[in-house]
Amino acid sequence: MKRRFICVLAIITMTATMLVGCKGKDELTEITLNEVAHSIFYAPMYVAFEEDYFKEEGLKVNLVNGLGADKTMTAVLSGECEIGFMGAEATIYVYNEGAEDYVVNFAQLTQRAGNFLVSRNKEEDFSWNNVKGKTVIGGRPGGMPQMVFEYILKKNGIDPKKDVTIIQNIDFGITAQAFASGQADYTCEFEPAATSLELEGAGAVVASLGVESGKVPYTSFSAKKSYIEKNPEIIQGFTNAIQRGMDYVATHSPEEIAKVIAPQFDEIPMDKLVLIVTRYYDQDTWKDNLIFEEASLDLLQDILEEAGELSKRVDYEDLIITEYAKEALKD
Repeated sequence: MKRRFICVLAIITMTATMLVGCKGKDELTEITLNEVAHSIFYAPMYVAFEEDYFKEEGLKVNLVNGLGADKTMTAVLSGECEIGFMGAEATIYVYNEGAEDYVVNFAQLTQRAGNFLVSRNKEEDFSWNNVKGKTVIGGRPGGMPQMVFEYILKKNGIDPKKDVTIIQNIDFGITAQAFASGQADYTCEFEPAATSLELEGAGAVVASLGVESGKVPYTSFSAKKSYIEKNPEIIQGFTNAIQRGMDYVATHSPEEIAKVIAPQFDEIPMDKLVLIVTRYYDQDTWKDNLIFEEASLDLLQDILEEAGELSKRVDYEDLIITEYAKEALKD
């Protein structure tokens, strides 16, 4: 009886040891990523999720939709998430407010604005002079979409306050519906709204704000300075996974990209998803690396200054870290 008990005990001990060993080997570090919006515009990031690149870097990344840069930044500062994905302008505002443990950008994803100017009519020979004297549904005051739109208008000799009537009191989520119902001559729309208006015959895309504004660092990944300093291996693993997503979109067709990210957008039919991915693909939306260049920050601050939203310019070295993005390119 005693011998039998010893044998059973030995088996239990061996099994427990094996289970502990498996857990240690397969255990993932869990973090939360708060994204400013859930959009096809961010395709390389969703490729990283769907292709298990984060898991292969030892990470379990929980994705949360912040529904706006202000809410995403609040989540980062409060510790509700480890990493935020938003426009770098939010990090500039926090830094200029004097935060001691401010938020630093370590990887840039998109290099162009992601919205489009939709006209009520097809305009084969569209020029920005066409919007003079017209009404346009724009974005909220101080928001990046609106600031980029105003920047483009000024670049084309159009005064946003005098030459155009811009509607800014319509909620972001219903601007396309408002346009379809008859409001305004033009509207600035992200995808899938822009393509939906075209497919419904309610409008036509006549210009890309991403092309017209130049290569703007529209969205980037960021975290509190203290978190990056304490967790360099997590930041590196995360960056490695995103770079692999960037590599995938750079070497695959829009059809292949759409197929991979489709589970993230199950409400969008595949043919429509391909159209949207193609539109972003053709305008060179995504960088081929995650390095946030100094010239990009300069352009961003130019846009903020012209919009009257920048109290003072920040130094590149204070808000941008490139070591993780550069290391990711070596893999």
